[in-house]
Amino acid sequence: MERQASEGIFADKDVQDRALSDWEGVWQSVNPYLLNGDLDPVLEQKAKKPGGKSVEEYRAYYKKGYATDVEQIGIEDDVIEFHVGQTVNSCKYRYSGYKILHYASGKKGVRYLFECQQGDANAPKFVQFSDHIIGPRKSQHFHIFMGNESQEALLKEMDNWPTYYPYALHKEQIVDEMLHH
Repeated sequence: MERQASEGIFADKDVQDRALSDWEGVWQSVNPYLLNGDLDPVLEQKAKKPGGKSVEEYRAYYKKGYATDVEQIGIEDDVIEFHVGQTVNSCKYRYSGYKILHYASGKKGVRYLFECQQGDANAPKFVQFSDHIIGPRKSQHFHIFMGNESQEALLKEMDNWPTYYPYALHKEQIVDEMLHH
């Protein structure tokens, strides 16, 4: 069932709540790896699939998808730290439930919603995680959606999904993960 869920095929009744601790750890953006060409083997593999886009089309797609200035994210004890250059903004977040999204492709996804509890924090007020997992389990990588308007506004975002892998992984390990998982 988990394999199908990771591919966007699951029954709504199988989706479960998750705690922020599922994403605990230190994470790095994969955007720099895309921009400097380290992810080219992944783009080349995708381009070989029947009906796929060209390498350049995939590069443009992921350039928009991965775009972010948040280079690193740290999560511990319900606090999320967002690292942008030398600046670190953080906030304590509370779980706000999940939303099941239905995509044009016929597949589904789940976003887990969290809200900043400190009014004076410079961190995003609203955060959503998507990691192709539909129940309590430690995340291996994730897409994050961040903003200050509302959860509803973030749920409409389909083109920009900054993506993070564990900070301890080297670029070769990230490429291997993307190619084989």
